[in-house]
Amino acid sequence: MSRFSRLLPGTLIALCMLAGAWLLCGKLPGAVLPLRLAIALALTLEAAAALRLSGIKKRTLLLTAGALMAALLLLRLVWFGVETSDYTDFLRPWTAKFRKYGNLAALSRDIGNYNVPYLVFLALFSYWDFPELYLIKLTSTLFDLVLAVTLCRIVLHITASEVRACFALVIALALPTAFLNTAVWGQCDSIYVSLALLGLYLCLADKAWAGMIALGFSFAFKLQAVFLIPVFFACLLSGKLKLQHLPLFPAAYLLAVSPAIIAGKPFKDVVLFYISSASTVGDGLNYNSPSMYALPPFWNPTDPEAAARLGLILAAALCVLFALVFLLRWKKIDDRSILFAALLLTCGIPLFLPHMHERYFYFVDVLTLAAASVIPWTAPLVLCSQFASLLGYHAYFYLRYYLPMKYGFLALVPVMVCAAALCCTRLWRKEELRE
Repeated sequence: MSRFSRLLPGTLIALCMLAGAWLLCGKLPGAVLPLRLAIALALTLEAAAALRLSGIKKRTLLLTAGALMAALLLLRLVWFGVETSDYTDFLRPWTAKFRKYGNLAALSRDIGNYNVPYLVFLALFSYWDFPELYLIKLTSTLFDLVLAVTLCRIVLHITASEVRACFALVIALALPTAFLNTAVWGQCDSIYVSLALLGLYLCLADKAWAGMIALGFSFAFKLQAVFLIPVFFACLLSGKLKLQHLPLFPAAYLLAVSPAIIAGKPFKDVVLFYISSASTVGDGLNYNSPSMYALPPFWNPTDPEAAARLGLILAAALCVLFALVFLLRWKKIDDRSILFAALLLTCGIPLFLPHMHERYFYFVDVLTLAAASVIPWTAPLVLCSQFASLLGYHAYFYLRYYLPMKYGFLALVPVMVCAAALCCTRLWRKEELRE
């Protein structure tokens, strides 16, 4: 086969995607010519880079994945013009303040309740007169692709199957919660989740130094990265992560928040942002999440403070139990047990914690897909996770509950139980198991 014949199908897919993005951008309000061109080129180049970094070598799989990814990205573009209350009440006014007070220089001010890295994006967007909504969603879409590639590489690393890895790559973009979170809602959950899982993959791939840097950036973007952080204890026990790698985590965090320090914001205010902002979580024990506070005994408790303390104790107990079990069976720790532990912790911790929002189970939404790609019979867990999260998403978008959120909690119980069982199966195995 000639070089021209090999390149032709991929080139046609890229050109079709470029043309489709150009046409769809033309329907977006306020999308002037430079913005249309920027979005169309960015989406096409991002998709091409994702395929290149996926680790998949088989040409048929690459072409199939490329065509499906192009369709899924163009479908996202259709919804780029949708404005939600989070955008109109928060992101748009914050960007306007950056535009008013000097763009990046305004990082020295108290604008917004997000940490510095995401505010840097908003400050950069404020330099242009384009609708920042499209740039916000384009940025989150980029990290959708980072997340898809990361899941693909995790599955490929564990199974050595390009077919399973390709499945994870495509379905990661097709998950309803991933689509709604980015294309419709314009949220940033794909950013911190993709970086945290990238950190986990790099540790599994014996590049722990880079993994700590990615994890530090993830934590800098959002505090909810802590749901995954305990699993790195298993990486430490297995020898994949060394003590000398750990300082790279705070170093990466400091680097990520340094733009605000350079702009003149007090060092203490920047570094201790999560502590100082703890009082802003609100009084509600549950914000449309499928946590245990969706159950009748905790929905309207007579003593909210006691109920919150119970959740904190249960979440801490889960982390301690995880640490003890992995410490006891440290010789049996492998990549699969670490993956299942990641699913267990990211499901169990927010399941018990108070003040959780509907989006805080994003880790579970994507890690159930990773588990299903590694062990196909666990695929129903993906449906359980999607059902639980979508109940909360429905409550946000329609301001009413389609079903009581307790059903979301009940849907996540088998996810947690199955993840725990898979962990124990790996840690107590006598010989290599076949799935």
